[in-house]
Amino acid sequence: MPFFACKPLNAPLFVLTALAAAIPAQAQTNLDSVIVVGSRAETRISELPGAAWIIEEQQLQEQFRSGVTLKEALAQLVPGLDAASQGRTNYGQNMRGRGVLVMIDGVSLNSSRNVSRQFDSIDPFNIARVEVISGASAIYGGGATGGIINIITKRGEAGDTRYELEAGARSGFEASDDRDLRAAAAISGGDQRWAGRLAVAGGDNGGAYDASGNQVIFDITQTDLQYNEHIDLLGSLDFHLADGQSLALNAQLYNSGYAGDKGLYFGPNLAALVPPFPDVVEIRDGFSSDLEPETERLAVSANYHAPELLGHSLNMQLYHRQERLNFHPFPYVSRGYFAASEQDTTQTGFKAVLSRQVGDVGFNYGIDLEHETFEADQTLFDFPTAVNSGGLVLDATNTVGRYPGYGIDGVAAFAQADWQATDRLMLTAGVRQQRYYLEVDDFVDANEQVRQALGLSTGADAIPGGENHYDATLFNLGAVFTVQPGHQVWANLSQGYEVPDPGKYYGRGTYAYNGSYRELVDSINVDDEPLKAIKTNQVELGWRLYRGRLDSQVAAYYSWSDESLSYDSTNLAVQVNDDKRRNYGLEGQLNVRLDDAWRVGTNAHLTRAELRSDGDWEKLDVTQASSSKVAAYVSWQNDLTSVRLQGIRTLDLEDAADRELDGYTTYDLLIQQQLPVGELGLGVQNLTSKDYTTVWGQRAQLFYSAYAPANTFDFRGRGRTYSLTYNVAF
Repeated sequence: MPFFACKPLNAPLFVLTALAAAIPAQAQTNLDSVIVVGSRAETRISELPGAAWIIEEQQLQEQFRSGVTLKEALAQLVPGLDAASQGRTNYGQNMRGRGVLVMIDGVSLNSSRNVSRQFDSIDPFNIARVEVISGASAIYGGGATGGIINIITKRGEAGDTRYELEAGARSGFEASDDRDLRAAAAISGGDQRWAGRLAVAGGDNGGAYDASGNQVIFDITQTDLQYNEHIDLLGSLDFHLADGQSLALNAQLYNSGYAGDKGLYFGPNLAALVPPFPDVVEIRDGFSSDLEPETERLAVSANYHAPELLGHSLNMQLYHRQERLNFHPFPYVSRGYFAASEQDTTQTGFKAVLSRQVGDVGFNYGIDLEHETFEADQTLFDFPTAVNSGGLVLDATNTVGRYPGYGIDGVAAFAQADWQATDRLMLTAGVRQQRYYLEVDDFVDANEQVRQALGLSTGADAIPGGENHYDATLFNLGAVFTVQPGHQVWANLSQGYEVPDPGKYYGRGTYAYNGSYRELVDSINVDDEPLKAIKTNQVELGWRLYRGRLDSQVAAYYSWSDESLSYDSTNLAVQVNDDKRRNYGLEGQLNVRLDDAWRVGTNAHLTRAELRSDGDWEKLDVTQASSSKVAAYVSWQNDLTSVRLQGIRTLDLEDAADRELDGYTTYDLLIQQQLPVGELGLGVQNLTSKDYTTVWGQRAQLFYSAYAPANTFDFRGRGRTYSLTYNVAF
């Protein structure tokens, strides 16, 4: 199939898209909007040789107060970001087909053991805006091969004490437990010397039901958000010091975990997990586990700014983040056990950026330092009890290792310059030198630790750990040409990199019996298989127009790397392949104000990913490749009311092995009504009650079908769902 060939869009979404594309050019925003993530210092969009998107608080709250979650809202509003799952994970929600670096106030939520829970990190009540840069970045560290998303939190302002309260509910009215409840409160204020904000937000989810009225199967692979409670405690203090200096302090405690008594029932004696796999998987009361799914995160940071230091502007950030991620108990029935892992990460870092303008040339340069530690265990549960309860009762018996522990120290220096060569032409260039030092602990293969815990061996040799260092030098070069005010074209060459997950890469071995003891025969270890950075190169050409009643951006990109990562479906381990990989595509967005009341818009991402195998380019596996998508909306508003109808279509995707992800289209209706006191938000998600399996649900069936029948992982989309939110600030 040719690159841009795809099945036709369904008629309503096509009409919305065509309407937006047919409107004559007019305008809405301007290129002087400031974005931080592009160059590590405040930069106008007009100075960036790349696609940049700013999602303001009003846009975000319109989504959130109508029941749309953070990851779903970003998928709707950011052209290059993939469709979202409705569970806890955001695995595979890439940008431009590659990994995305997610930050909160400039502090990375990514780590070397990249568990995909970056969007399970903050309550939407606390978000002020989101900045997005598409494409590989040479200015940030690992993980930014597809783009960067910086979530900026709300802050206090000088003036009288202000309060904000919010409460909301969401339901599909399919059952008594089909309800999600939210509540939040914040207090803020300050004077000319300081300002602060303290907020607490939380939610209590019930069950979720698909368009057929059946409860959505629990995600026992990456954990679910049904019967989940979360609380987000967020505080900030901003101090205005002498000579224009400032100090910003941030602290967040976030907890999101299972709080119910329902689970997956696998039939008498786990019959659903034993060939020929009768269809008896169902949700039942009576679930209890000594280790339950949870995300727990503590993050603190301090940001210092000095506008004048030896002719420079200085920005410094010191941060610390620690998190504990628990997973759902998973059945390894063929091996005779249930297990659930706990993975703990601690990350501390320091960033410093100096900026200076000398005539027509601007400079940014600085250093990044970081230290990270990782540990992971898995809890084993009493197997006879699990069997007798159909997998509902899970009593802990042993704790063994899941992945090898390790520590990483990173140091990087970077420099970025821009030159206003003429009134219309700006040139940019930069370089980043990154070095990491990795130390891995000795580790007995996880399967061997389980074998010993089950009494099948008396012990096993450890796979040796060791030390490893690797580095990467990244460059970027770009040009922005202003055709006329508000109208620009750009070209850019930039590099990013990713590193194989040390936890999933190391610590695997093959063993043989020597009596009852297991001797190591071969292994993947640090000495034989040192880690290295896999560099991604990207070329991008783009155009943007911000004028009158119209704003639009379009970018074509081509990215490639000489090596690629894949996953072994039998053990989900990371593998590094010599196959070259490339991604190419087109992303764009168009927003038009027809008059003071009506607006229409559309965004799209057409993309393809390929591997070079035996001299030929073949389509990338659907477990890793991104689907193309198209979104569109039409909205109406006056001083008191706004109404928005939006739709998003994920296109079908097929790989070289003829495996396919089915696309689907959903619509949302969002209504905001100003009241004499406060604002009311109403929403209907999946307006047409489309019956579909989410992209993650389709991928999970491919990943985990070796462990259980495919219907165990059929994570379906939620049916028509109604939401109501009330917000008041005073």
